[in-house]
Parts: sequence; C-alpha cells; structure tokens
Amino acid sequence: MERLTDWVLRHRLLVVLVWLAVGVAGGATTTTTVDRLSYEFALPGQPAYETNEAIAQQFGGGGLDEPLLIVARGDDAAATAQQLAEQATQQVRGTRVVTAADPGAEALDAGDVAVAVVYPPVTPGPEPYAASQPVLERLVADSGADAELTGFVQLTEGSGGDRSVLVEVLLGALGALVVLALVFGSLLAVLPLAVAAVSILGTYLALLALTGVTDVSFVVQYLVALIGLGVAIDYTLLVVTRWREERDGGAENQEAVRTAMRTAGRSVLFSGVTVAVSLAALVLVPVPFLRSIGLGGLLIPLFSVAVAVTLVPVLLSTVGPRLLWPRRRPARARSRFWDRLAVGVLAHRWLTIVGTVVVLLALAAPVLSLTLGSPRLSGLTSSSPAYRAVSDAVHAGVPVGVLRPTEVLVDDGDADALAEELRAVDGVAAVAAPSWSADGQRLLQVWSADDPASAAGRATLDRVRDAAGTGGGDVGGTPAEDADFVSAVYGDAVWVVLAVVVVTFLLLARALRSLWLPVKALVLNVLSISAAYGVTVLIWQEGHGSELLFDQSATGVITTWVPIAAFSFLFGLSMDYEVFILSRMREAYDEHGDTDRAARDGIAYTGRLVTSAALILFLAFIALSTTPSVEVKILATALALGIAIDAVIVRGLLAPALVGALGHLNWVLPRALARLLRL
Repeated sequence: MERLTDWVLRHRLLVVLVWLAVGVAGGATTTTTVDRLSYEFALPGQPAYETNEAIAQQFGGGGLDEPLLIVARGDDAAATAQQLAEQATQQVRGTRVVTAADPGAEALDAGDVAVAVVYPPVTPGPEPYAASQPVLERLVADSGADAELTGFVQLTEGSGGDRSVLVEVLLGALGALVVLALVFGSLLAVLPLAVAAVSILGTYLALLALTGVTDVSFVVQYLVALIGLGVAIDYTLLVVTRWREERDGGAENQEAVRTAMRTAGRSVLFSGVTVAVSLAALVLVPVPFLRSIGLGGLLIPLFSVAVAVTLVPVLLSTVGPRLLWPRRRPARARSRFWDRLAVGVLAHRWLTIVGTVVVLLALAAPVLSLTLGSPRLSGLTSSSPAYRAVSDAVHAGVPVGVLRPTEVLVDDGDADALAEELRAVDGVAAVAAPSWSADGQRLLQVWSADDPASAAGRATLDRVRDAAGTGGGDVGGTPAEDADFVSAVYGDAVWVVLAVVVVTFLLLARALRSLWLPVKALVLNVLSISAAYGVTVLIWQEGHGSELLFDQSATGVITTWVPIAAFSFLFGLSMDYEVFILSRMREAYDEHGDTDRAARDGIAYTGRLVTSAALILFLAFIALSTTPSVEVKILATALALGIAIDAVIVRGLLAPALVGALGHLNWVLPRALARLLRL
C-alpha cells in the first residue's frame, strides 16, 4: 500500500485526469448503458422456460408473459366481453383471445361479471405489451361499456409508473450529505460524494462494456447507483477519518496521508475484495439474470476501492487541508459514547452475548416459514380501477388462476383427451382449449382455483405437471417457471455459499492474521443476515408493517430471487464493518498486547465511523425502496434491515463482547494456516 500511495502522489495529475476522463465518459454514456440493459429472466435448460420459449416462438406471446384481461360488468357482461375481445383481435393484429364461448372456458362467465383473456403480440423490452396496450385501453374506454383492461403486470407495477434511477440517487445522496455534514462539520463532507460520483459513473462505463459481452439485468442500474453511493462513501469516509485523526495528532499532511493509506487504505482494500468475493457467488448461480447482477455488482466495490486508494490520497494531499473549513477545533477521534459502551459491554460480556443472540434468533425465527414465488393477489390490494376489476371478477366466481395461467403445450391429436384429464385434477378450476394450433401442437389454458403463489396453488401445479407428463404435454406459464427458478437457484445454493465462506475466511485470516476472528466474523454474518431475512418475511410475507411502511398490502411471498441476491450483497457489506472494526482492534493489540483494551480501542475509534457509514447505506436502501417495483422494494427492505441490524446489534454489541470473551484466542494463527497464507 505504501508503494502504491507513493506512486499516485508522484503522478497526481495523471491520476486526476484519468478519473476525470472516466467520470465524464461514464456520465456521457449513462443513457446508452441503461437502454442496453436486459429485462429477460432466462432459465436455460429448465423445462418450464424451454416450454415458454416454444410457446412464444410458435404463438407470438404468452408463456412467460401473463395475459391482459378485459373485465366486463353488467347484465350483458358475457356479450360485452365477447364483443370487446373480437374487436381486440381486429385492431391489434396477432392477438389471441379466450372467452366464455371457447371450449372449457365457461368459468369466464360469472353472471354479471365476465372476463376475456387477451394475449397481444409481445414487444421486446420492459413492457411486453407496450405497443398494443394503449390501443386496447382506448378500445375499452371508448366502448361505453362498464369494462376495464387489467392484468397481473398492471397490478404489480402499475401504481408507480416509470421513473429514472436518478431520483433514487438524489434521495440517497441528500441523506448521505446530511450525515457527512454532521460527521465532518466542514467542506470535507463534499469529498466522499465527489468520489462516489466518480465511482458510480466509472462503474456505469464498465457496465456499458459488459452489455456488449452478455445481457445485464435492469436491476443492476439501481444496485450500482445506490450501493455504489454507499460503498464509495464508506471507503472514503474511513480513509478521510483516519487522515484527519493523524493530522489532529500533529502529523504533517503528507505523512498523515501515508499513514491513513497504510492503515485505513489497507482495510479498504481487503473490504472491497471481500465484497467482490461475496458478489461473485451470484456468478456461480446457473441463472443468467442473477449472474448479470453478480457481474454488475462485482464492479461496484472494485471501482470504489480503485478510486479510494488512488484519487482520495491525491485529493487529501493537495486540497485536503483547505476542506477542513469551517471546523476550527480538532475533531475527537475517540468517541466518548462508544468508549463507554465498549466498557459496559466488556464488563457484562456474557450477558451481552446471550441477550443479543436471543434477540437475533427471535428476529430470524420467521425465516423458517419463508415462501418463495411471485406476489399473491391478496398482496396487490389497491384502490386502482385495475385491481377493483380483478377483485370483482374473482369475487363473482372467475378463477383467480386466470391472472397467471398454467399453459400446456400438447400434440393436436392428444389435446382434447389431455384437457379432460386436467379438468379432473384436484385444484383445477377450468381448462380452456381454444383453437390455437401451430406446428401440429395445441395450447391449453389451465386455471387454478387457488392463487398460483399460494401453497394450494403450488400443490395444484405439481399435480398438473404430473398429469400433463403422463398425457404427453409440456407445462409452461409463470407459475411453472417460478417453481423451476427456485430449483435452479437454490438447488445447489449450499455449494455456492460454502465457496464464498471459504474464500472470505482465507481473505480475513490473512488481513487479521488470526484463525478465530474470521470464524467469529462469519458466524456473526450468518446471524445478522438471518435476522434481516426474518424481519423481511414478517413485513412482506406476513404483512406486519407493510401497509404502515410502504402503504401496500403484504405480497404473501418473498420474490424468488431476492434471498440469494440479498445474501450476496449483505454478506460483503456487513463484512466491510467487521474488517473496519477488527483491523483497528488488531492494530491496537499489536501496539499494547491487551485484548480487552484492544476491543475497547477498536470500538471507540470506529464505532461512530461504522454507524455513520451504515446510516448512509441504510438511507440509500430507503431511497431504493421508493421504486415502483414490488420486487425491488422487497430487496431494498432486506438490505436496509441487514445493514441496520448488523451495525447496531452485531458490530456494536455482540462483536466486542465476543472478542473480549475469546481473549488470547483472537490472535492465534496456526503455523499451517500461516504458511498457506504466506504470512
């Protein structure tokens, strides 16, 4: 680290020009990067995905894209739905419809409410019916009938509309600026934000290059912007705080920069690599969507570290002292509050350990009932006309499975027999057999009596798959793909997690020169992430606080990809704080050899820093939770909870208590491990 610091200080103009060019190029191409992001959720090799691909190719839509519904009300509801469906096929070429007049679709007529299921042609991009939906909306609106165009996508994302990620970034940056102003009380508060801007824009530039090689999910734009904001500020905050501490201790400016980089800079380097390793877990998952999140996320800590260890020392060595204005008094590096807290924790270490572990286990308990899937209808409650139309239809007796049909692709000659067999399956409300034929195959619509995201709905899907397999049919639709997604992602998840744990352990063992400190850090990470999962289940699956916090009913399930994505980000981000604290404890122990005093020093010097850094990330995730997408809201909830629980309960209380309880074992490093790590 010393040699790198000396090099960047000797070539400071070059460093500034390079990062300036990167930032400008990233800013100029941001729109292009966002436009090239993918909205695909491919599951290559999985049966439902392959069937859905065949359905889309042969019939022009359906499969992974849920249908639109025309819900008509009144005495002539069935006739109105039929008429609007026929007009839809005339006005939007290639549209397929199912009405109560089709074989097996009588359930669409519920008396004074009737439904027409509409499959318009699919448009590539974030909105599958972007070209046809406005036409259909005008058709229904101009009909003069009591009718509404609705569908599952409208219910999940129709309440918020589209908006730029810039909104979330500005909200997160505003919260970060307030925290930084309180921490520094000077113009130094602007420095971490400037570094974050360069890091984020540089990451977007790298994303643009990545989109030329592989598909990159649209979710990455939010993660890069907001996690990049938090991580870059955290790393800069650590270095700048140590630099200011050294200056206040009497060190000359250039020496203060070198000391800060030798100590805090080294911690930043190991923290960033640890975050990158945890995100690499997603690259190992056999799902392109999640792999792209892993690859995109991997760039965040790498760029943040690169900027923190090159641009930050240059800025501190040149303009750092001028940014100390208007603070006149030296800052107190050692926090009195955190010092007193550490003394209290160490005085009651076993009581603290037992109490915090009980609290964490209680918070984690709801994760035992975790259910993965797409949101249930009951979790999409709103006052919108789209929801009222669906609610009216379901209450009148139209099967809730119409919203998310299970589709069965079968040979023409076997279609009628299989349809009859499927109608006898327990939990199936109806099986429509419209005259859709392509390449010698028919497409059946299977509507479950229970919500496909419920336990009963999933059981029905299993029975439908068994029956279809016997009858020679291939099962598609979003319920089937959800089930395959869970199998593909979590079937071998234990090996992915194990790989991340082993590599992280080796990195921490080298950074801390200890066997048991990394073990303790990994155990604490498991506890904090489990607690975050548990509270997320309480809020979004069980509904305790979802309306209060988000003005939205519980989804009844947790989105299938959220737990693995949250694990990857939380594992690395939480380890950031562990490295910050334990590195300072290690430094103190090497200085005086007293474990309790080292634990106290570590918390006293880093407690305020870790809390401020965690608060900035927490506010960034709060900003992320304001996005219209329910899935992103759930991810943001898990991430925000994970950071808050980790910083307050785990790192502030449990970590120093365990260091005190372990005593001299904290600093043990077996010779065999030392040789492996080349220490």
